Amino acid sequence: MAANTVAPAGAGWLRSFGAWIDARFPMTQLWNEHLAQYYAPKNFNTWYYFGSLALLVLVLQIVTGIWLAMSYKPSATEAFASVEYIMRDVEWGWLLRYLHSTGSSAFFIVVYLHMFRALLYGSHRQPRELLWIIGVLIYVALMAEAFFGYLLPWGNMSYWGAQVIVSLFGTFPLIGDALVEWIRGDYFISDITLNRFFALHVVALPIVLLFLVVVHILALHEVGSNNPDGIEIKKTRGPDGHPLDGIPFHPYYTVKDIFGVGVFLVLFAAVVFFAPELGGLFLEHANFEPANPLLTPEHIAPVWYFTPFYAMLRAVPAFAGTQVWGVLVMFAAIVLLFFLPWLDRAPVRSIRYRGPIYKVALGLFALAFIVLGYCGLKPAVQPFKALSVIGTVYYFAFFLLMPWYTRIDSHQPEPGRVRC
Repeated sequence: MAANTVAPAGAGWLRSFGAWIDARFPMTQLWNEHLAQYYAPKNFNTWYYFGSLALLVLVLQIVTGIWLAMSYKPSATEAFASVEYIMRDVEWGWLLRYLHSTGSSAFFIVVYLHMFRALLYGSHRQPRELLWIIGVLIYVALMAEAFFGYLLPWGNMSYWGAQVIVSLFGTFPLIGDALVEWIRGDYFISDITLNRFFALHVVALPIVLLFLVVVHILALHEVGSNNPDGIEIKKTRGPDGHPLDGIPFHPYYTVKDIFGVGVFLVLFAAVVFFAPELGGLFLEHANFEPANPLLTPEHIAPVWYFTPFYAMLRAVPAFAGTQVWGVLVMFAAIVLLFFLPWLDRAPVRSIRYRGPIYKVALGLFALAFIVLGYCGLKPAVQPFKALSVIGTVYYFAFFLLMPWYTRIDSHQPEPGRVRC
């Protein structure tokens, strides 16, 4: 005798409500295409956590930013005091501020590791060139978002850091002075500059970032995820049409990502509650003093995630009293990233099957980037100036010589199926 089955209370109502939505919006279709029936390679490793973590931190930054904006006053006379008010008088305001400030550094950490993973496993290679370019656009938008937000606390380092960065645009011939004035909205960093940066930080750039992230995810799901073996799982399909080396993203990778989020939140909370300044690396000591145009900090340096490019700027000596060549080198270092898919000529994608030349080159590149970041935090004296020059030369050599050394490097044949 067949067993009687009783549907849970409300199940019919939920199905009817879901059908009502599906008739007007493709909710179930989106769920299936991007989660339940999106097949991802079954051999993802720890490096693949950082994409979902970047999305988590983006949401964290937007939510905390909204709550901070409720009590923040974008005025040169009130901005610093409003931040102090948030820290001291707003209920849980100190936590919101530290979540946001630590979150900005965490955002760059996970994005840098996400980009490094692409270099490890060839996620920038065909057919994912556009996916990589969109990712670099996200990185550029994130840098702009962080820069505009850096001025908002109106601390002394924020003020002078913005002064130095904005003045770099004045090195361009003919248009430099007009460009600087246009960015500031005034003849000096003032109240209108703060209002302009606040609008860009809170409204314009978050919209750009969200749009780029959505496009990035759509592009990823169109071409499919890469994997540590660097081979296309779509080439081998079963009778049902699904990749034999793939598994549904939900529930398998949603569960895995939840575990990664848990580990990340433990580490993130440890910094927020015990070392939110991280010795002046995340929050500089000079930024706990109000902006003072008459008091220059002893050493002006940008936040740590900008310092590799700041070190490149200082590595180029000024010619004829102008730093324009250093500025061009700094911008060129970012522009080069867009051309990476066409610079890499290796016959295989993953570092697992590449030869020793690329492995050594990538390891030295990571070391050079870290050294540049350290030098950018230090005064422009020896040995930091020499190390900055060496790091800058190697950074550009890694990319510009890539078509040559990736072609002559030895490699192993890629397997036909992924290896777990």
